[in-house]
Amino acid sequence: MGVALERHVEYPDPNIPRLNVDVDDEDSDLPEQAARLLREHWGLPVGPIGHLVRIAENNGILVVYSPVQASTVDAYSFDNSHRPTVVLNPAKNDYFRQRFDVAHELGHLVMHLDAEPGGRIVESHAHRFAAEFLMPAEEIAEALPAKANWRILGSIKEEWNVSLQSLLYRARSLGVMSDVTYKNAMAYLASRGWRRQEPGPSPAPEQPSLFAKSVEILEGVGVSEAELAQDARVPLELFRTITARQPRWGEHEVPDKKEKALPAGVVSLFAS
Repeated sequence: MGVALERHVEYPDPNIPRLNVDVDDEDSDLPEQAARLLREHWGLPVGPIGHLVRIAENNGILVVYSPVQASTVDAYSFDNSHRPTVVLNPAKNDYFRQRFDVAHELGHLVMHLDAEPGGRIVESHAHRFAAEFLMPAEEIAEALPAKANWRILGSIKEEWNVSLQSLLYRARSLGVMSDVTYKNAMAYLASRGWRRQEPGPSPAPEQPSLFAKSVEILEGVGVSEAELAQDARVPLELFRTITARQPRWGEHEVPDKKEKALPAGVVSLFAS
């Protein structure tokens, strides 16, 4: 579908460095190196990362929602011969967890181009990549508490845009927090119901906009969603799901069969 839209809208070129990591090497520090490489390659400033979905899209990565009925995993990614893509679970309506999912999938795109997904070591690599990418050890270690001080952890959570659970895991993995303290803190989270819904304000999940803006631009020159869906050879409802800024829960519409030529030329996404 992306190929059909890109015949008429100019997108950023894919911009992902590669650092292949051996899928059998559990002890390698390459996942952390890969996270630092991507931060440097994208010119990200020191400190917390801003709107991660927008950063990914600005570097030529598509971020889309899967159809609700196909949502069986948190997220997944692939890089075909055309463009790298991250697919999000529409049911996971959590700002902090979604950001970690996106970072996790970026790790796969950087490290595991030819690896079979889902293996324990491969997923551990991506988890470690995401932790270092969102919470670089050199920048966050000194701020993390050795004990489960919820006031301090809450403040770090708001500054770094990560969950309490991620901060606890990071504190343990960096040796700031002992295994016993970590386990007790996680048990306390569970007892308060915070593993499902953490305390404190939670922003709305970050929204993808690359496809959505493309559709808006083309509709502005007289091309409807139905015509675009027909050109892409996908059902209208699926087209709307994939090009949406936020999860769609389905209205099962039938694509318009009326044919209409698409406008000639290429419309730049950056000119609007």
